[in-house]
Amino acid sequence: MPVTLGFDNDLYLSKQTAAIAERVGRFQNKLYLEFGGKLLYDYHAARVLPGFDPNVKMRLLQKLKSDAEVILCIYAGDIERRKMRADFGITYDSDALKLIDDLGEWGIDVSAVVISRYAEDQSAARAFKSRLERRGIKVFTHGATKGYPTGVDAIVSEEGYGANPYIPTTKPIVVVTGPGPGSGKLATCLSQLYHDYKRGLQSGYAKFETFPVWDLPLTHELNAAYESATLDLRDVNMIDCFHLDAYNSHTVNYNRDIEAFPIVKRILEKITGRESFYKSPTDAGVNQVSQGIVDDDAVREAARQEILRRYFRCSCEYAMGGSDKEAVQKAGFLAQKVGIRPEDRGVVLPARAAAERAREKGKGNGGVFCGAATELKDGAIVTGCNSPLMHAASSLVLNAAKTLAGIPDGMHLLPPNITESIGRLKSEILDDRKVSLDLDETLIALSISAVSNPAAEMALKKLKELKGCEVHITHIPTPGDEAGLRKLGVNLTCDPEFSAKSLFIT
Repeated sequence: MPVTLGFDNDLYLSKQTAAIAERVGRFQNKLYLEFGGKLLYDYHAARVLPGFDPNVKMRLLQKLKSDAEVILCIYAGDIERRKMRADFGITYDSDALKLIDDLGEWGIDVSAVVISRYAEDQSAARAFKSRLERRGIKVFTHGATKGYPTGVDAIVSEEGYGANPYIPTTKPIVVVTGPGPGSGKLATCLSQLYHDYKRGLQSGYAKFETFPVWDLPLTHELNAAYESATLDLRDVNMIDCFHLDAYNSHTVNYNRDIEAFPIVKRILEKITGRESFYKSPTDAGVNQVSQGIVDDDAVREAARQEILRRYFRCSCEYAMGGSDKEAVQKAGFLAQKVGIRPEDRGVVLPARAAAERAREKGKGNGGVFCGAATELKDGAIVTGCNSPLMHAASSLVLNAAKTLAGIPDGMHLLPPNITESIGRLKSEILDDRKVSLDLDETLIALSISAVSNPAAEMALKKLKELKGCEVHITHIPTPGDEAGLRKLGVNLTCDPEFSAKSLFIT
């Protein structure tokens, strides 16, 4: 069904800018603002808040840029083990480099990069540091903090935060961000506060994190969707007990912030020498995302669909050995809690039906029958299935492009000479037994065909309209299919089944 907009970006920006300005005014015109979540390309927020601009936080920074600068944090351990950002398929250190470039394109400079919990024997982190410095970027390293997490006297001392180098900043708002959780953002903010107070500057700290949404009910689907997105972290939404005690008001936070708050509060009080401004973790936040919601029903439905997407993703990760049974069970529980089943995702049953039709006609590939379906922006459902010629994802995308371009179903977009030539390349030169075209190969073939085939050219131009469309496949996609679908920007789910009996899939 067509998407109903549920979020107003301009209204949100107005409220959020005012909230940050008010917080800066509480201190000596110096605020370290911890930015949680994704600063750019926040596709989770865009999926659960229909109409949300994935780059709205960058628009917020642009409004504040005369008063704001950025410190980027990255955990040395994430560099060493080459931790991946799933939505882009790149490592966290590559994501940090990309973020620096992206910020520059938006006219916002990164004042410094902090590599947190750094040790000299970490060769990958050391190489990353050298790479940045040779490009003229200031890099600071923070080692493990003495006394952390409970030894407050040691933490707030010259051997604790005092051992970290001070990062000079000049603007009232210092945005501290980084790829993923555990990047060292909070420790960097508190370390800077320690040094500021030693210098006589009474700066402040606040946290800007989109989810969970503090002023929506604990049971709201938007907050449940946040839990489903952080299954690997074992995050749990909770009523902020400190806020309830202080103000007799129910607000929502998550377990890690609530558990850490007593220590953070004591650290702040030790640094400042007075009672903390904040009586709860909710107090420390400045998030105003709920103020941008203009259609709660649309947001609830979008969040329910995201919970299903996360369930399918977690199930596939379990099948591939990347997740445990407990995570799958929790993903299923969250879906049940908001009253939805996997089949309530509109593209699931059509994809499975396409696979069954292929089975009935014997049109699979090597005895394996795969189906795929997408829901276009106007609500139309298009399907595809695998064959000896191409993968189900390839068939689906070609059929969807033909539908969008108004091309008759029987018209071929890829001439036999092109597909046969690619097949010979794979089998005779590259020694690849799987000659059927994956999506990445199909997109290249379509672009070649477009040179001489007007219908292929029309279809090629329509591919951009698939961005944001829902897609389901009845098997875990091959690397070539996954890469192609990621480039097209679709919201993909798949059944936890393999497309071949082989253990090694290319």
